[in-house]
Amino acid sequence: MASVESTTPEACGPVDLIHTARVESPIGVLHLASTAQGLAYLGLPRAGGRGFAGWRARFAPRARCEAAFAPHREAIRQVLEYLDGKRTRFELPLDLRGTPFQRAVWHALLEIPYGQTRSYGDIARALGRPGAMRAVGSANGANSVPLIVPCHRVIAAGGRLGGFGGGLELKRRLLAMEQSLRHQDSLL
Repeated sequence: MASVESTTPEACGPVDLIHTARVESPIGVLHLASTAQGLAYLGLPRAGGRGFAGWRARFAPRARCEAAFAPHREAIRQVLEYLDGKRTRFELPLDLRGTPFQRAVWHALLEIPYGQTRSYGDIARALGRPGAMRAVGSANGANSVPLIVPCHRVIAAGGRLGGFGGGLELKRRLLAMEQSLRHQDSLL
């Protein structure tokens, strides 16, 4: 499981330096950003929203950005292994910044096994907040490291896909890959 250093902007203090990198992957170009604590941002191709600029404005407005591949070498290796169907768990330090509720949701997402899904309601009930399905969806959408914190494994009631920052087609593909490989492993 990914090791998580979850903090709120107030608790973590200012970020002085952010290392950034872009890498080509089977799903398109990925944008990575990390702090001294760990991977803080993973931008997917065709993702909507404010992207890295929005993340940086909220959590590290005064930080200096430096392009650097080396600090991301392990994250890139693990993400590419995952996308190639060769990795089911990530072992990376993460710097997740958000509210206490968001962090609780992200920790719950890390507990969803590879190849399985949970509904927004399942996550809300697991957190002891059964009426908070929309808040879970909002926290899910605020996840800055998709794939690693597997927000794509959260679906809407009745099995509908719900949303995903990388687009529903990518969500479909990721879930199909995971379910296919999970069933292959169970046959061996």
